[in-house]
Amino acid sequence: MRILTMNSSRAKRSGIHNLRPIEKATGTMTKNARYLIAAMATVCALPMEAAAQEACTAYSVQRGDTLGSIAEAAYGSFDYQTIFNANRNLITNPNTLEVGTVLQLPCDDGSLPNTASALEIIATQQARQESSARVSNAFEPPIKIVSGNGWAPFVGEEFEGGGMLVRLATTALNRGGNAREYNVSFVDDWAAHTDTLLPLGAFDISIAWYMPDCSKIDQLSDGMKKRCNELDASLPIYESVVGFFTQPGNEYEGVRNYADFAGARICRPEGWYTFDLEEQGLIEPIVSMSAPKTVEECFEMMQKGDVDVVPLEIESVAGTARDLEIEAQIVQNPYLTNILQMSFVSHKTNPRGRVYLALLNRGLTEMRDSGEWYAIIASGLAEFNQLTN
Repeated sequence: MRILTMNSSRAKRSGIHNLRPIEKATGTMTKNARYLIAAMATVCALPMEAAAQEACTAYSVQRGDTLGSIAEAAYGSFDYQTIFNANRNLITNPNTLEVGTVLQLPCDDGSLPNTASALEIIATQQARQESSARVSNAFEPPIKIVSGNGWAPFVGEEFEGGGMLVRLATTALNRGGNAREYNVSFVDDWAAHTDTLLPLGAFDISIAWYMPDCSKIDQLSDGMKKRCNELDASLPIYESVVGFFTQPGNEYEGVRNYADFAGARICRPEGWYTFDLEEQGLIEPIVSMSAPKTVEECFEMMQKGDVDVVPLEIESVAGTARDLEIEAQIVQNPYLTNILQMSFVSHKTNPRGRVYLALLNRGLTEMRDSGEWYAIIASGLAEFNQLTN
């Protein structure tokens, strides 16, 4: 077990044809000409959106568009999570876009068109906080935070501040009236977070976990029931789109209902969440599950013909596909996705756990109101894209 630590002080540093002419004898126009001029006047009066899908513009959805096709045209990748994040209030179902919806396509640095950059927003909020002294004493000790590597783009020591989700946590502890010291460590054995480290009090908060719908606990596996019974969770910190990926031509490539996955061989890495599949009835023996150690192994198994479907976050799949050079060899099902919410978690046996989660919730609420939450997410995804392109 490898543990690397960072404290709050270190984090601080760190285009018209066949028109009939106007009738001269009467001085009137043909009906078609009148309609044409009226239509042109209407168009000229409308605000202008980009006709092409280009980054850093506002784009009006056309018939046949999908978030994936828009992302491919604007950014050269099927990963549309950044578009989803920037337009969450307009998008209910990533698979269904209403024609005429005007989407904000983020700039390369993650900022929105015609707004302050993500980095400028972050700097402004940090400057406001500088005058607040952080608290640490015997009664309010530093909050012990644990995360892990191998889950790009969300967390990882290769990213600024330990990754965007770690940055959300450490920033939230100094927003909303908070001024708490903290220590951040990385333990790459994710199962140990909830099995050992949180229950024993070695750490107070783990970043980050998908929490199931605990009102459906009877449908969940033992591992997911354990999350409901043993963990307390913060407000949602991020919504991730999970796509169902296959090889082109696979029989499950275009299924429209979860039940049509019956008989599929599905792969998701060992120790990862499974409740989204369980809630849809995708459990053994209805499907066959494989659980290798890594995301890369899932796609290697797909290349060998050992699995049919890899359902994972589109950001993670985009990075892995680039690394393995298989972007042209996988496709995402255009009809089915899951939207999952991540949270910070503490163990129910931790006497201070709910207090710490309340502090995080308070800070996160202020960050969403100020725009800093989006700025951190946007800058984190931009950093990931720069590292992987």
